[in-house]
Amino acid sequence: MTKDAARRASSRSTGWRLTLWLLLLASLAAYALFRSRIAPAASELGPKSRVAERLGELRLPPGFVVSIFSDHVPDARSMAVSPAGTVFIGTRTSKVYALRDEDHDGSADRVITIARGLHAPNGVAFHDGSLYVAEISRILRYDDIENHLDHPPAPVVVYAGFPSEEHHGWKVIHFGPDGKLYAPVGAPCNVCLRPEPVFAAMHRMNPDGSGVELYASGIRNTVGFDWHPKTQELWFTDNGRDWLGDDGPPDELDHAPRRGLHFGFPFCQGGDLSDPEFGSQRPCSAFEPPVQKLGAHVASLGMRFYTGTMFPPEYRGRIFIAEHGSWNRSTPVGYRVTMVTLDGNRSIGYEPFVEGWLRSGEAWGRPVDVQQLGDGSLLVSDDFSGVLYRIAYKAR
Repeated sequence: MTKDAARRASSRSTGWRLTLWLLLLASLAAYALFRSRIAPAASELGPKSRVAERLGELRLPPGFVVSIFSDHVPDARSMAVSPAGTVFIGTRTSKVYALRDEDHDGSADRVITIARGLHAPNGVAFHDGSLYVAEISRILRYDDIENHLDHPPAPVVVYAGFPSEEHHGWKVIHFGPDGKLYAPVGAPCNVCLRPEPVFAAMHRMNPDGSGVELYASGIRNTVGFDWHPKTQELWFTDNGRDWLGDDGPPDELDHAPRRGLHFGFPFCQGGDLSDPEFGSQRPCSAFEPPVQKLGAHVASLGMRFYTGTMFPPEYRGRIFIAEHGSWNRSTPVGYRVTMVTLDGNRSIGYEPFVEGWLRSGEAWGRPVDVQQLGDGSLLVSDDFSGVLYRIAYKAR
């Protein structure tokens, strides 16, 4: 072989090797993209063994057990469950996930990233086959979502008229028994009096985004609400203001049986504490008091009336509340799931249901939301560890 022929052969060989490497890299990139649709990258996941090993530290009433439904959901925040059992999870980062327990063994088999690049899509709600997602300033809708989990459709903008302020701007959304979509807008501050009625309030609208109206005012920041299973009346948690000391004001569990009520913010804190800055303008007696004062700085977020049959009968109708945990307190509190027992519209008990995420002043988990599955078990989301826990009852 001549030198020119050898060079040509070597060049062809090098070209083939380069082509093969490019094809291999393209295949790997395509596979990585496919895997990213199914589950987050390994670098995004919480340390599975650490969370699994610490489940024994959680304290529950006798007969209750806790397991991991999924530990593949970074920044897991608000949840919604479809009638078919798909669990949708919002985040305060940029993604929305869908989880499926295909074999019904109490843990998710699939974690699918159905949206990315959004602006704090904290709130999710499922209605008539569509997934509604709340960003800071707008609400999106993904139609026929369960038939397109792997290839979600482009979202429809339902409403884009909310403020863009990020302080308490992340949203929780739910559909009420009246068929309307409810969405709060928190106060854009620790404590302030803004002239725009959109702030520190609960709003509702038709599913298509029309007919937006103010439902309740004086609500500093609610990150959880539900309707009483019998009366169909609205109940919600509300976070108290900061910088008034370790032990006050309390968070609140409130009840709004009709439209037009005012719950005190910023004039009155916790039902009976006149705010040092705004309290002189209006007395606490002018507002709706809380049904239950919750712990100060516990950051009471998601709440749910229990309507299932898995738990013992005395638990039916009780309110479960995720307490995310304090930051504005010298000794941390919260980091637990609590329970409120009602007699009619009156609270007759407020007590822990799950504790143990806080140990020696250090937290390894922070509950955000509670949601009931079809079998009556209870899901708890944890944005600190990126985990969904499943709480079940096993009769002895």
